[in-house]
Amino acid sequence: MRRVSWPTRKELTRYTLVVLATVAIMTVFFAVVDLGISELVRLL
Repeated sequence: MRRVSWPTRKELTRYTLVVLATVAIMTVFFAVVDLGISELVRLL
């Protein structure tokens, strides 16, 4: 464990925000795709 390079608090905060933003964007994207597919199926 001595060779492990641990992130600083600032880096960790930045990485965490990037991950949360990515998850939020993907959630919205898949919700919109799901809604679109549901509407297409409903029209058929």
